[in-house]
Amino acid sequence: MTGWIVLGVLLLILLGLILYVILIYNGFVQLKNNINRDWSNIDVLLKQRYDELPKLIKVCEGYMQHEQKTLEAVIKARSMAGAARADQDRMQAQNALSETLKSLFMVVERYPDLKADAGFRQLSNRISELEDQIADRRELYNAAVTIYNTRIDQFPDVLIARPFNFTSRTLWEIDPTHRQDVDVSFQHS
Repeated sequence: MTGWIVLGVLLLILLGLILYVILIYNGFVQLKNNINRDWSNIDVLLKQRYDELPKLIKVCEGYMQHEQKTLEAVIKARSMAGAARADQDRMQAQNALSETLKSLFMVVERYPDLKADAGFRQLSNRISELEDQIADRRELYNAAVTIYNTRIDQFPDVLIARPFNFTSRTLWEIDPTHRQDVDVSFQHS
C-alpha cells in the first residue's frame, strides 16, 4: 500500500514539474511575442516617417539652396534606414535619421519663408507627431525587452530558457554621439 502512495506522490510531483515547465515556457513565448508586436508597432511608424521624408525634402529644396549638405545628410540617413536589415542596424540607422531630422529642423529656422510654407508646416508637424509616437513606442519596446531579458536570466526560469534557446534581446538605445549638441553654423556658402 505504501508503494502506491509513494508512486502517486512521485507522479504528482512529476506532473507538477511538467506543468511548471509548460507555464514558464508559455510565459517566455508570450513575452517574446510582445517584443515582436512592440517592434512591429514601431516599424509601422518608422515606415510612415520614411514615406513622408521625400515630400519634406522636396519642399525644403526650393528654399534651401545653400543647405545641400543638410538635405544630403537626411537623404543618406533615410537610405541607410531603408537598407538596414538586422535589428541592431535598423535601430542605429533610425537613430541617425532622427538626428539628421533634428539638424534639418534647426537649419530651417534660418528660412522664414520655408517656415511659413503651408506644405512644410503640415509635413514637419506630421513628422514631429510621428517622432513623438516613435519615442512612446520605443519606451514600450524597451520595457518589454527588459522584462523578457530579466526573466530569462532569473533562477529558476533560466533552467527553462537556456535549453529552449530563449536568448536576450537588444534594448533600443541611443548612440552616445547622438546625445551631443548639434553644431549649427549660420554662415551661408
